[in-house]
Amino acid sequence: MSREPVWDGYFADPFLLDTGDGYVAYGSSEPFTDSGSRVTALVSADLVTWHSAGTVLQVDAALGTDVWAPEVVHTDGRYWMYYSVGTGIHGHHLRVATSDGPLGPFVDAGVDLTPHETFAIDPHPFRDVDGTWYLFFARDVLDADRPGTHLAVARMRSMTELEPEVWPVLEPDADWQLYERDRSMYGRRLDWHTLEGPSVTRRGGRYWLFYSGGSWEGPGYGVSYATADQPFGPWRHAPTQGPAVLSSASTGLRGPGHSSLLPLPDGSTRISFHAWDSVGTRRQMYIEPLVWGPDGPSVSP
Repeated sequence: MSREPVWDGYFADPFLLDTGDGYVAYGSSEPFTDSGSRVTALVSADLVTWHSAGTVLQVDAALGTDVWAPEVVHTDGRYWMYYSVGTGIHGHHLRVATSDGPLGPFVDAGVDLTPHETFAIDPHPFRDVDGTWYLFFARDVLDADRPGTHLAVARMRSMTELEPEVWPVLEPDADWQLYERDRSMYGRRLDWHTLEGPSVTRRGGRYWLFYSGGSWEGPGYGVSYATADQPFGPWRHAPTQGPAVLSSASTGLRGPGHSSLLPLPDGSTRISFHAWDSVGTRRQMYIEPLVWGPDGPSVSP
């Protein structure tokens, strides 16, 4: 299969929203630049041809200079955007902004959702079949067999408040999830592993958690999954060696990762993700069919 990005510009950490009248994609702008503190959106009628909708969230510089991985849900008559903001790679916390429409302008609600976390990124709001909302996210954990960025979840009291108890969801279990050996973090030298970009769906009576692992800057970045019988787990890694869903080897792309899932009315699923261009300067958005096979979900080679 010849894979091509659906948008030529920089568009990382893509998240797709079905508005009923079409589709909106939200993503991270180029990091560590003047554009890093805003969220831009794309619109499409068919998931193939996309057009820029411009800036939908502009974050106050007092909160940070870099906004990452926005995701949007529609409930209670409003649109809610969850995102992390920090300065560079430091001090990221999760926040929420709200709007009357999917293209904003979104206005920050003035709430730090993770005040007790050292570093929290990649929020993913998930509504279960009983109507309960959960917020999955990635956070730094030092006291573990593989220290680094792990996945966690908290039940949501409201769209602007989490319950205080945070449950560990998934920790690294393989060398392919290594971010950097002997990395200097929090005054220590650690072989740092990373899981990030959680995305959850329910299918066949089970919960499926898609996540990215490894270094987002490198070719080894990829997407795998875990399964559980309930949102709090226990979650079980896919029974495979390496990324089970997306990898450079399986796609021919450099460092595919940070996926989100879009169920369609016909029962099929699309997976959106980013990968680097051929010269390693832009992360670009791709959209592919996700195949639910007897051995688990996959993207056709």
